[in-house]
Amino acid sequence: MALLQSPLSRGAPSIASIVGVAVICIISWFIWKLVEEKRFERRYRLPNLVPGLPLIGNGHQIPPGGTVLHFQKLAKQYGEMFTVKIGGVYWLFLNSRRVSNELLDKRASIYSSRMSLPMANDLISNQKRIVLMPYGDLWRRERKVMHQILNGTRTRLFEPYQDTESKALLFNYLQSPQAWFKAHATFSGSIIMSVVFGRRAGLEDPNLRESLAVSEKFVPYLVPGASLVDHLPFLARIPWLKSLQPWRWYGDYLYRRTKTVYKREMDDLRGRMKSGSYKPCFMSEFLNLGHDQEFEDDDLYFIAGALMEAGTDTTRVSLDQIVASVVLFPDWAERARKELDEVCGPNAERLPTAQDAPKLPRIKAAVKESVRWKPIIAETGIPHALTRDDEFEGYRIPAGTVVNYNHWAISNDPAQYEQPERFWPERFMDEDLDKPLQGHLGFGAGKRVCVGYSVGNTNLFIAIARILYCFDIQGADDTPIDTSKPLYAIDSQPPFKVHVKPRTEAHAELVRRECSDAVVK
Repeated sequence: MALLQSPLSRGAPSIASIVGVAVICIISWFIWKLVEEKRFERRYRLPNLVPGLPLIGNGHQIPPGGTVLHFQKLAKQYGEMFTVKIGGVYWLFLNSRRVSNELLDKRASIYSSRMSLPMANDLISNQKRIVLMPYGDLWRRERKVMHQILNGTRTRLFEPYQDTESKALLFNYLQSPQAWFKAHATFSGSIIMSVVFGRRAGLEDPNLRESLAVSEKFVPYLVPGASLVDHLPFLARIPWLKSLQPWRWYGDYLYRRTKTVYKREMDDLRGRMKSGSYKPCFMSEFLNLGHDQEFEDDDLYFIAGALMEAGTDTTRVSLDQIVASVVLFPDWAERARKELDEVCGPNAERLPTAQDAPKLPRIKAAVKESVRWKPIIAETGIPHALTRDDEFEGYRIPAGTVVNYNHWAISNDPAQYEQPERFWPERFMDEDLDKPLQGHLGFGAGKRVCVGYSVGNTNLFIAIARILYCFDIQGADDTPIDTSKPLYAIDSQPPFKVHVKPRTEAHAELVRRECSDAVVK
């Protein structure tokens, strides 16, 4: 009869005892993790570890929408370096150009990888975006080819595009001065499309709009922890049905959509090359040099896409910053215009050109200052990752640490720049004036520095020179420009109000005469 009794009647564990065991297990796990964390932090000596909650770290201390100013505050409190723990990962912030140079440049061989972002890199990008690739063979091969075409004598290929698009920018200023911000968006979109694929594109161009749309959907996933699969990476490796993995089907959807955009452009370019009707550009050089044989087709699409994604917003935002700086600090603009008048004539004799650069040091300095002053692209840098343990100035930093140069904090630090809130190009008028990467972090740091910096530098030079030579920009009394926070901007509405008008009727006539045929039809 005893064999016929139910388990419960034989004294099976009660619910209370099961819960008790579970609680003990959880507490034991918590204690074990806490001990492991303390052992880890004793084994290593992390620079200025910011106090946080056990195991959780500091993520809860970061205010929503206030990341930039929060990390600037920590930089003021802790000095050149501090460490926070977010989502179980240690983040080392570098708050001076000195330590950024010491680690990201001088020790680039171990500080040039990327942190794991399963959603952004594995699912949305299928590990094809160079900006997210770990430091390795594929990254080096792609980077080498991009550098070969985008720097040195081959940059002359892009001068006709820079001339045409900057003329279109001026004409759009003249025709619709209230839409100056849209002129910036048109310039940045069309010039990067021209450089990469050899064709012009207005704001209404369907493929350019689609490119911008998929980029806009991708960017939020660059923030660590933006997706569940970033917190629990093993989810991306479980062979579940795709219908049960919303992160996977959405990532696959964005990957296919992005690939379609750039495949369409590549197919169009190949067609123009076959018919002999193409204009030289980055991708035509890539194909003519036979580099397409070194990579898979998907690699080609995302190499081109990387340039499109990197070049569009940065140029537009830098020009918006220039407009703000002219209103807030008109003295620098007057000195630059005096220089322009000496070179191009005080009575609107001709437009400035790229060949005038040696005689326009203030414009060259203004380009540097435009990417230093109020950085709103990658304000805390694009995270690097340390590939092996390292020691620096008494600290011991573990492999796997995410390393950021605290861009906004560095750019606004009086210890780094005299009067950092002031737009003052003359700060860069020194022996490094003709070295676009020296004196600031606007194009990145170390081996991860923007590969297209030379082209981007010239894009800004020609646009700034021509805008200042031909137009006067005044502020709107009812809406002051607040520069205490990043000047976020979109192309559908102005980030601030200004009044734009030609300097004189002679300058207006120069724009009509030289620039009317340059507008994208």
